[in-house]
Amino acid sequence: MSLPPEMLSLHKMVRKHYLSLPKGEECQVTYVWVNEDRENLQSKTRTLYNEPAGIRDIPEWYGTDADHSEVTLVPVRMFRDPFTLDPDKLVLCELVNGKDIPTGNNRRSQCVTVMDEVKQFQPWFGMEQEYILFGLDGVQLGWSPDGHQLQKGSCEAVGADKLCGRDISMSHYRACLYAGVKIFGSNSEYLYSQWEFQVGTCEGIEMGDHLWMARYILHRVCEDFEVVASLDVKPIKESNFSSGAHINFSTKEMRSEGGLQYIEEAIRKLSKRHSRHLSVYDAHGGADNIHRLTGQGCTSSFHHFSTAVASRDVSVRIPGQVSRMGCGYFEDRRPAANCDPYPVMRALVETCLLGVTEEDDEEMKEILAS
Repeated sequence: MSLPPEMLSLHKMVRKHYLSLPKGEECQVTYVWVNEDRENLQSKTRTLYNEPAGIRDIPEWYGTDADHSEVTLVPVRMFRDPFTLDPDKLVLCELVNGKDIPTGNNRRSQCVTVMDEVKQFQPWFGMEQEYILFGLDGVQLGWSPDGHQLQKGSCEAVGADKLCGRDISMSHYRACLYAGVKIFGSNSEYLYSQWEFQVGTCEGIEMGDHLWMARYILHRVCEDFEVVASLDVKPIKESNFSSGAHINFSTKEMRSEGGLQYIEEAIRKLSKRHSRHLSVYDAHGGADNIHRLTGQGCTSSFHHFSTAVASRDVSVRIPGQVSRMGCGYFEDRRPAANCDPYPVMRALVETCLLGVTEEDDEEMKEILAS
């Protein structure tokens, strides 16, 4: 149950008092990690007695998995804390078990290995994270409890009759900048309480790290506003619009003069491994995207790969400016809003740079089944 507005205001004033209390050299470090479903995040906070200068100054810690078994939280990337401010930190962690083996929900470690293999290509990524705001009653802001849209949304709109949640979007934006997250921009989307933020440009593994931390900050900001940010692919079943996490990708060759030929070659490779990519482009092995990628609401077909210049209803888009310049990047529009960025990035690199094919995927399935 939500607090009345006057109680919420009082609650924030009380909290401000406690956060303003002086302390010594101690530093609060909040450990953040991806949980077992690879959709949601968990966190807990500890005290260090000096401000860490870098990730190596933050010790490993311990947590529990879904089976209540002990796991080790291994710090991998550090950010400033926009909620309790300097010198406090947020730290993204990988999870390993008692034998120092990555847990099943730790897809980052595999992605790191692949990124190390292709670092000579200087792979750059950018991701566009869409989300929808809901009240604590489970109703999307701007919709009635029985599922009727009360206000019509508009992409990149201005005006309270066309959008809601700008305060949340801008608070999240500023918090990400403070934290050191590589946030690129933000805009409203087609549904009344739907928003998008972009993260990038990032090289290699930092793309996934910065996106996960941006998601964590978004959820924390929404706590303060007593709303929920949903990454559900299609929470409003009656609407043609859904939530995605389009990914932009390029290499040094693609960004150089004449790079369009390398972009087109990469897209040809992607067209031959369509089903494999869809299996990792949402949180449930393709079960979400089959409802999202319908060919409506600026989406492509789930069943067929497509590509074009400056089109937004295809699997992979070459931006018009890139086509005119003859170099740049391409946009893979298939990833869903709830995707884990690490397997998405890994699949792109394996297909486009390492030459992995669907035949290789079938061979691996046979090996694992034997």
